Amino acid sequence: MTRVVIIGGGPGGYEAALVASQLGGDVTLVERDGLGGAAVLTDCVPSKTLIATAEVMSTMERASGLGLHFRGDDVEGAIRVDMAELNKRVLDLAHAQSSDIESRLRHDGVHVVRGAAVLENAHRVSVTSEGETERYDADIILLATGTTPRELPEARCDGERILNWKQLYALDAIPERLIVVGSGVTGAEFASAYDALGGDVVLVSSRQQVLPGEDQDAANVLQRAFKQRGMDIMSESRAQSARVEGDEVVVGLTDGREVRGSHCLLAVGSTPNTAGLGLEEAGVTLTPSGHILTDRVSRTNVRSIYAAGDVTGVFPLASVAAMQGRIAMWHALGDAVGPLDLRKVSSNVFTSPEIATVGTTQKQVDSGEVRVASVLLPLASNARAKMQGFTDGFVKLFCLPTTGIIVGGVVVAPNASELIHSVAVCVGQRVTVDEFSSSFTVYPSMTGSLAEAARRLHTTGDPFLTS
Repeated sequence: MTRVVIIGGGPGGYEAALVASQLGGDVTLVERDGLGGAAVLTDCVPSKTLIATAEVMSTMERASGLGLHFRGDDVEGAIRVDMAELNKRVLDLAHAQSSDIESRLRHDGVHVVRGAAVLENAHRVSVTSEGETERYDADIILLATGTTPRELPEARCDGERILNWKQLYALDAIPERLIVVGSGVTGAEFASAYDALGGDVVLVSSRQQVLPGEDQDAANVLQRAFKQRGMDIMSESRAQSARVEGDEVVVGLTDGREVRGSHCLLAVGSTPNTAGLGLEEAGVTLTPSGHILTDRVSRTNVRSIYAAGDVTGVFPLASVAAMQGRIAMWHALGDAVGPLDLRKVSSNVFTSPEIATVGTTQKQVDSGEVRVASVLLPLASNARAKMQGFTDGFVKLFCLPTTGIIVGGVVVAPNASELIHSVAVCVGQRVTVDEFSSSFTVYPSMTGSLAEAARRLHTTGDPFLTS
């Protein structure tokens, strides 16, 4: 029986453990904090639970346009947000999810060990817990240790006023004025959520526009929505420091200006958890950023050692981490496997509105890296969008100009995370725009706009024309 030791119980680790057990491996999973890892306990599950509550508030703010009115038309006055109760629900749900994962692992025969793991060599792992150390021999080792929120040298998190995204759930009240430093996915999501919950939010962005790494048409829609809601966006402003003065936080910018608020959220990226793992002793190669270097089947330069998840720096998504972990075990234990294909990955930004993408990007098209036909169809004319009081947003499709095969798409809408799946299936199965548009859609529905976009790409005009 092949002995498999997995370090890290996040999506990359626990999904790998389930596959390895299914394939007959003798599996030991080592987790320091709790099953599900940061994704379940402090990142994805808690943040999206918070955002789900914020989405209800966003819907209520549109109520007057649907003929529903609060007394005095004051949503904030009519609804009291109990932040302590909300955060308790967030954490309770996260721990319940962690417990479900642990139950599934134990049911499938995975040996779960709580402790801190270190590689002694390429085939042995030592685990320390409560002063006691045990050693586990392994034929295969998988590293899935994740990342830690990055801090600035002059802006250290104290867990009370200056916070990273793992520390927000200790708040018992909505910050009077929350300064969010960083306008990437994490910063934009929390800025959107706290704004919807009634907080005064200042978003400090080092770029001209929020979400610099996302589709720029989509980012334009979100930035416009933020401004319409009254959010203060400080574009092309780079934070350098943060300090506490009494009941205030003072964020210093590189140009000498200062921004004052009650709390500060640092969303300036993350660093891989590779220090102290014994990687040097095992001969594992790291990238200049400190991430673990892997090939497309998740294997490191050491034949017996694999890695999955954010610690690899491949694509910081729980879905990608899980797939990397599965691929690693399929490959290591001799099952049929295909290499990781990032062209098929769908992702979502949980803001209001949501932004979902898959496959080819506008940046690739604009740079000339790929040649496609494309169409952008605003949702303002969609009947279902009008009924729901939502007129911002759009759907965008990319297809190969000769064959019409769909290679990418963008959806900006409520529940875009659900709508993008049909496009992801098309990308993965190489469905053409004609095949996609020939399928029936419900009327009225948002999916009708996806089918309409596909129909518009059936053209006899210039095959490289984009619209």
